[in-house]
Parts: sequence; structure tokens; C-alpha cells
Amino acid sequence: MPKLDSYLFREFAQTTFAALVVLMVVSLGAVFADVLGDIVRGRVPAGMMLAQLGLQVLNYLPLILPLGLMLGLLMAVGRLYRDSEMPVLTSVGVGPVRMLRPLMMLVVPFVLVIAACSMWLGPWAREYSQRMIEIGQRSLLVAGLEAGRFVELPGGGGVVYANAMSNDGTRLGRVFIYRQQDGRMDVTSARTGTLTVEGTTRYLTLDEGFRVEGPIDGGKDFRLMRYASNEVRLPDAESRDIDADPELMSTAALLGDGRAEARAQLHFRIAPPLLALAFALLAVPLARSPPRQARWGRILMGLLAYVFGVNLMLLGSNGLASGKLPTAVGLWWLLLPLLALGAWMYFGDGRMRRPRRRS
Repeated sequence: MPKLDSYLFREFAQTTFAALVVLMVVSLGAVFADVLGDIVRGRVPAGMMLAQLGLQVLNYLPLILPLGLMLGLLMAVGRLYRDSEMPVLTSVGVGPVRMLRPLMMLVVPFVLVIAACSMWLGPWAREYSQRMIEIGQRSLLVAGLEAGRFVELPGGGGVVYANAMSNDGTRLGRVFIYRQQDGRMDVTSARTGTLTVEGTTRYLTLDEGFRVEGPIDGGKDFRLMRYASNEVRLPDAESRDIDADPELMSTAALLGDGRAEARAQLHFRIAPPLLALAFALLAVPLARSPPRQARWGRILMGLLAYVFGVNLMLLGSNGLASGKLPTAVGLWWLLLPLLALGAWMYFGDGRMRRPRRRS
């Protein structure tokens, strides 16, 4: 490897790695907040927080990695311009074509990793996460119910409170349940409760308690009952058909699925690696700046370009899923022009214009 290629590759790789570390830390905080919110709402079992956190990070890698690559290249090339290294390289004949080799040494492996994350790792993480949630929600203990804390039942089916709980989560003490259905509320309290599971349906057998039922809108049609034993069916957890949901299907399965939702999901998985390649080509001309000029303006411009491109990708995917865009068009209306723009700006960067002839 020539010394110049080695130097440029090292500069590109180090800055890109630093940008990725910062992005991963920020993304980890955002994903942690989302997972914590799902746990509070009872959708995600509390005991699976770390596993869900890791799976969600894997799911977002196809969107994080292209941004990290673009920001890293913007900062690396921008530093070369600020330190007047780029003008020196240009003066000895190092142009866009000569820089393409060290650039592609970093970009090509990145694009392959992004393609693997988008095509295989992300769908696997979503499917595995959903299976873990559905298995965990069959038990109240792992579904987030803890002694002395109000917990929302999955699917918004109500609120449960237990003052005490056995180690296996099957026996409860001082139970309180609040539910709403068809404009009426149901408040149930009991001295003790026992959780039983029949197939995928969960029942809570309550002993020695009271039940109040009445309208939510302030009517007077209330009923108060005292019971020795009362069996309450807990609402089923929110579930998704893993085998039919396009977001959870493998890429190979999407290839043979003719539904509009499946076609949209397939194009959504193809887009990230091509977007990464286009943004990498755009980063070099966008980083051009006079010496000692502040770099943040160029970085902000690149960030806005990335946000604009990703939003168009999301809008196009939604349009494909709803049938507003033809399947044959897919997301190529975005990807091909963006790749062409990136190639045109990259190879035209620094090229001197011919002077106009005076007539």
C-alpha cells in the first residue's frame, strides 16, 4: 500500500471510528429511554431490559452506521482542508480519482456491514425481540409486576397493584385491579390472588374481596359486590404475527411475498447500504472549505442532507406500503439520483472551469 493511501485511510478510519463511538453513545441513551418506557407500560418484561436494549441497538445499526461514516469523512477531509494539506496534495496531482482508492478501502467494508445489518441482522433482532416479549408476557412476574408498584397490563387492559408477591410470581397479597371496557369501569380488590395459566390465557383467582362496577361518565348505575372467590381473566398481551409481519420476516421470505407491505419492507432494507455509498461520495465535496474556516457549518450541512434523505426513504416506504407508489418504482427514484449526484459532485470536485471565450 503506498504511503499516501495508508495515511489517508488512517485519517478516514480514525475519524469515522470516533464519530461512530459518539453516535453509539447517544443512540444507546435514546434506545434505553424507549425500552424503559415500554417496561413501564408493561409491554416489555422488566427482566429482559438488557437483552431488549442490545437487540434494539442492532435494529438501528442500518441507520446509525451511514451517518457515522458520513460525519467521519466530513471531519477527516475538513481537517485536511483546514491544515492546508488538501491544497498541497492537489498541487502534486492528487485529485478525486487518486483519492478514490483509500476512500473505497473504508467505504466498501462499511457498505457491506450495513448491508448485512439491514438484510439479516436487523430483521433477526426484531424477530427475536418479539418472540422474547411474547414468551415473557405469559408470566406476570417477568411482565413487570412487582410488589408495591402499579403496573399497566399489556395492551392497555388495566392497572394491577399487589402489596406482596411470592418468589415465583404466582401468589399475590392485597391485590387491586382497575379496568375499563365499553364505557364502564371495574375496580376489584382482594386479600389474596393466585395466577394460573391455561394455554396462552392467564387467569387471576382472587379470594375475599370487593368489586365495584359502574359508568365512567358519572352516572349512578353502580354495583357493589363482596365475594369469597372471583376469577378474572387478564387481557392478552399485544402480539404480532411473526410469520406474516413484513418487519419480522427474513429478507429471503420477502423476495417471494407479493404484498405491498412486503415489497415496501424489502426496498426499505435495500436502501441503507446504497444511501451510505451516496453519502460517502457527497462527504468529500461537502467538506471543501478555505483554510482555518470553522468546520461545523459543513458538518451541519451534511447532517441536514442525511436527515432529508432518510425522511424521503421513510416517506417512500410508507407510500409503497399504502399503494400510493407503484411497486416497480420502489425507492429507486431516490437512490439512483442520489448516487448519481454523489458521483457527479465527487468527480467534479476541484475541477477548474474552462474560461468563457469572448466573442
